[in-house]
Amino acid sequence: MVGLKTHLVPLLLFSLSALFFFSYFHSSLPLLSSPHPNPNPNFTLHPPNPDFTFIIKLLAYNRLDSLSRCLRSLAAADYLSDRVHLHVHIDHFTLPDDDADLKLLESRRILDFVDGFEWRFGEKLVHYRTANVGLQAQWLEAWWPSSDHEFAFVVEDDLEVSPLYYKFLKNLILNYYYNASNSRPYIYGASLQRPRFVPGKHGNKLKLDDRTRLFLYQLVGTWGQLLFPKPWKEFRLWYDKNKAKGIKPYLDGMVTTGWYKKIGEKIWTPWFIKFIHTRGYFNIYTNFLHERALSVSHRDAGVNYGKTAGPDSHILDESSLEFKFWDMQPLGDLKWYDFCFREIFPERVVASLEELGSVLNSVQKHNNVIFVSLFGVKEMVISNLLCHFESLNLRNYILIGPESEFLFDLARRGHSVIITNRFLESVGAYELLTVHNSYVQVISEILVKVYVLQKCLESRYSSWVVDGNMLPVSMDPFVVESDPSYDFYVGTSSELFFARGSSFAEKDVWGTDFISKFAMMVNSLLVRQQSISFGYVMAKFLELKKGVRVNILDETSFGLRIDNSNVNQSLGDGKKIVFWPKDMASDIVQKRLQEIGIWVINDDSSCKAVVCHR
Repeated sequence: MVGLKTHLVPLLLFSLSALFFFSYFHSSLPLLSSPHPNPNPNFTLHPPNPDFTFIIKLLAYNRLDSLSRCLRSLAAADYLSDRVHLHVHIDHFTLPDDDADLKLLESRRILDFVDGFEWRFGEKLVHYRTANVGLQAQWLEAWWPSSDHEFAFVVEDDLEVSPLYYKFLKNLILNYYYNASNSRPYIYGASLQRPRFVPGKHGNKLKLDDRTRLFLYQLVGTWGQLLFPKPWKEFRLWYDKNKAKGIKPYLDGMVTTGWYKKIGEKIWTPWFIKFIHTRGYFNIYTNFLHERALSVSHRDAGVNYGKTAGPDSHILDESSLEFKFWDMQPLGDLKWYDFCFREIFPERVVASLEELGSVLNSVQKHNNVIFVSLFGVKEMVISNLLCHFESLNLRNYILIGPESEFLFDLARRGHSVIITNRFLESVGAYELLTVHNSYVQVISEILVKVYVLQKCLESRYSSWVVDGNMLPVSMDPFVVESDPSYDFYVGTSSELFFARGSSFAEKDVWGTDFISKFAMMVNSLLVRQQSISFGYVMAKFLELKKGVRVNILDETSFGLRIDNSNVNQSLGDGKKIVFWPKDMASDIVQKRLQEIGIWVINDDSSCKAVVCHR
């Protein structure tokens, strides 16, 4: 072996902002290995009509003209001979009030109008409050679903809806709620308003191509929002718990947090946004050309607007109807966006070498990919790691771990994931093992890293392999020598490993029978009852290769090591990563990271901030 060294720091080759994780990825890949595959890629038809209840929840206060316009538009819609209920919730004016007589008269006029308004499609119910509760309570107390087959369509009184709105929503409910192969429990409803707003500070502009009619977006809509029953119940219980404990819906990096700090409990959306961020849920949106929508806000003067701003969009009606209006594409064909309006790719679970090649092509940046092993790492530590990745805009990574609900949930949220046992079974790797079952997990972790490294080198990508017991704290967390004559770098204190993508590494080091030879070495070491790890076996294997140029990474030169004993440490200048022993207790890890100020998650493992990068 040539050139083993321990003095690396003076020379910088790549930083991991260029080598480790780069800017967010874009890809046109379909969802891979989804747990809910769609058997018909051309699916557009809905299943037989289920028996569900549809309730319009109209929230009103003191705007008779607005309310009458809203009610007339609702009554003019086509309800397909279905039974649709109307519940009108009228808030009371604030007491005491110097203009009580005038406001009483105004309230009487609103009540008389609503009482006399004919609703021939189903039950009409009027809820007139005895005190002013504000917009938050109007929304949150308007609905508690009586079953999983009851849906609420919430409209504020300055809205106007298209005559087509119900036909569209019914089609959507049938296709995305009742069709088992085309539904997801983390979709909480659908907004009919024209999408215009990105709440994440410094987020991307909301741009969609002209062919996009439906897409998924985390943001809730308040101008015509359809709510699914299960997620709404979940939110209400979450809200009650957090409100009772005095927890505020603060989410750093979001415009809505500033709204809440300014006007407090007058608004409800910051609560729902925080809930959605915690759960990783999505909303269905429409996108019609020429600023058209199925629900239009006239933005009349009230709680949200000091003076009337006028309609935000144009009503979509039969005269402007396009053929694709009724096209309900499979979820796998739709685009998904987070609060920064950054496209994500949910449910990307890699289960084969072919799928691995596709994902590598999509996540690599500047021909570099990182593999993060999550074996033996506690969930909260992983969540904290991923929040740092988001903050640093490090995105060209793939997570590796044993099968678990947590790992599937990470995939659902847009992280690319390799489930070790599924992947190794698909490539027949277990046939190479002859060791006792007690070593299977150790060998599984080692072998899956070897397979992904080989696939990377076949694609001429450079790759890092790291364990989850580390944390990048700068845009260039790892440093390697600038001398391109080194093909591999091996860490001294952790499982850091770097392989440079090159024809030499692919052909002369790996070779066609590399996997079987590597497995033989693993079996041999275990038969001799040696304690092994991926880095240890790779070092042993590379020693046998002539002409291989390997260098040793001394992590303490550019990283901070924490352990059970050290306290009151600081990162200091030049520190790129924090790392710790793999067997260190997770509560001690959390405590040390809190002391340094780099524990950035809440008690529910959600990130404290949304960080947008253009």
